[in-house]
Order: sequence, then C-alpha cells, then structure tokens
Amino acid sequence: MAKLGLFMMPLHPPSRDFADVLEENRQLVILADKLGYAEAWMGEHYTSTAEPVTSPLLFNASLIAETTQITFGSGVISLPQQHPVVVAGHAALFDHLARGRFIFGIGSGGLSSDWEIFDNLDHKARAMAMVESIDLIQKVWSEDPPWSHEGEHFTARIEDRVLPEMGIGRFIRPFQQPHPPIAVSVRGANSMTANFAGQRGWCMLSGNFVPAADIATHWPTYAAGAEKAGRKADPSVWRVGRSVLITDSDAEAEAMLADPDGVFSWYYQYLGAQGRLANGDAPASIDWDAVKREAMEKAREFVIAGTAETVLDRLIAFRDEIGDFGTLMLTGHDMEGTQAMWHRSFTRMAEDVWPKLNAYMENKRGAQAAE
Repeated sequence: MAKLGLFMMPLHPPSRDFADVLEENRQLVILADKLGYAEAWMGEHYTSTAEPVTSPLLFNASLIAETTQITFGSGVISLPQQHPVVVAGHAALFDHLARGRFIFGIGSGGLSSDWEIFDNLDHKARAMAMVESIDLIQKVWSEDPPWSHEGEHFTARIEDRVLPEMGIGRFIRPFQQPHPPIAVSVRGANSMTANFAGQRGWCMLSGNFVPAADIATHWPTYAAGAEKAGRKADPSVWRVGRSVLITDSDAEAEAMLADPDGVFSWYYQYLGAQGRLANGDAPASIDWDAVKREAMEKAREFVIAGTAETVLDRLIAFRDEIGDFGTLMLTGHDMEGTQAMWHRSFTRMAEDVWPKLNAYMENKRGAQAAE
C-alpha cells in the first residue's frame, strides 16, 4: 500500500520572522502526524534566509516528543559540507532519540551559495565526495577500531587512543541496524544518481519541481541499477514529490496560479534565480522578466490545484504517466496569512482524496500482477 508524506525545503520569503516560519513548519508536521501521514522530510541549507533550516536533524528533533508515528527524513544532508564522522554521530544520535523513526536522506548539495561558502563548486567533486562520505559513515557505524581512512576528500583514523573496556575510541551506532534507510534525491531524466541508488539499494526521492516526463525515467533507471547489482527493485522505496492544493473551487486555484505575486509564482522565481546562479550566471545578469515568466509557466506545470475532484483526476493522470511508486510527498509551501486554507487542504488530501487515489493504485497493481 502506498503512503502519504510531507516534504519541506522549506522555502519562505526572507522578510518573514524566523521564529514564525519555524513554528509554521512545526505545526504542519504535527498536523501531518495526526492525519496519518507516514513521513515528514526537512531540507538543509546554510546560506539562504529563504531556506533557513541549517539542520534537519535539529529541526526534526524538536518534534519527536510532539508526534507519535510519523517518520522523519533528512531531505537532504549535504555530505560534502560536513565531515562524515560528525554526520555519522549526529545521525546515529537522532535515530536513537526517534527510536528508529528516521530515514537518512543524503545528497551532494543543491544551493549554489552553499557550494561557494564551503568551496564545493566542482559538481563532479561534490558527487565523489558524497559517495566517499557515505562509505566512511557506514564504516564508522560498522567497524570496531583500529581503522583508518585516507581518502581524496576526507581523512579519519582511530587506532592508538582506544580503551574498549571504558568505551573510549568506540562510536555510537544507529538504533536501526545495520543503519537507517538511506535515501537520495534525483532530478534529471535518466539520472545517474537513480541508477547508483538502485545499485546500492537506497531509497529514492523525485523532486516536486521535476517534469513528470523526467520523473517517468527515474524508476526504470533505478531498476536497471538494481538489476546490475543483482537486486530486485521494489517501488515502495520510491518517493515522488508534488505540490498539491485542494481549494473550494477550480476558480480559486486558478486565481492563485495566475497571481504573479502569489506563493507559487514566488516559489518558482526563487528556484529559477537559484538555477541561474548554479549555472554560473552573475547576479547582475539575471533576466528577471524571463525568470518571472518561466515561474508562472512552471507553477501551472508542476502544481496540482483545484477541487478535490480535480486534484484526484490530475493525480491519477500523474500516476499513470510516471508509474507505480511508494510514497506521494506533498510540498509544504509558505502559509503566511493562509495557514487555515493549507491545513484544510492537507486534511482533505488525507481524508478524502488519498483513500481514493490509493485504491486506484492498488487496483492498478493488482491488474498488472495478473497480466
């Protein structure tokens, strides 16, 4: 059976009060837990006051005692930006505090200003550092000292100062054994990351701002990687993101999508500007008219909004285009002045639309299994 989840970058206008933003995001996770959402993912960014959560583990830790069943995902911890031993320690500790309600989402980093501040501007080097980091993290979690690591990007050793009977030199291991589920986010069509995740047996998350046609390539690419490694690919490990808003009328949804100063337009303007910086454009050279025009187009392409009936129809079409998946991740958008509307939407999704969509997906699985 497929599941319903929540994904927050989070992304808010930088003019908003930080404490208000944090509490808004916390309340959304608490609501999702009460509604039966299976997962809540939080992003990590250091150098943007529009994406202000610097540690998904710290943020999620504040919610462990205020939730009962929801699993927390780090979406994602950018491994090239921290020493693997530090990440291993924090992730293992969180896994214990959450009693295993944890998915360890990792990546190479997606914010260009983070790349700059950490001197990680080389895309290939970041990717290789991510792989080296996760290998070292798993080594820390599984091997007793003495051991050493001399890599291209990181070094670590624990050989001489070890007193096992006193616990000195030993490293805490995760609550989940041998380790929490590992997940990566994927974006481009025929993603090499998807193939690599399939080989490693990791979970995969397709972003909410990715075209459906590209997402449709992610699972076949993942499955090919799994087959190469002699693994059987299970779609339950695939998370798929989408922005969904259930409104009282289609006209209300249309007005929000058409608003050049609305929440969806601003969201994609931010992503468009960030994308240009990531591609090497200087801030002064950004064509803002083009950014705004493209943002409006992307909002219409990527956001599923309207009445419950409209949203259900569009989600069914989306599922049929991309194929079977395990968890639908709904995007948490900025809610300033509209929190009641958004909370009502998340509630209606869980109580009305999701049971119908899930039943449709189950029927499709049954029909395909019978073929």
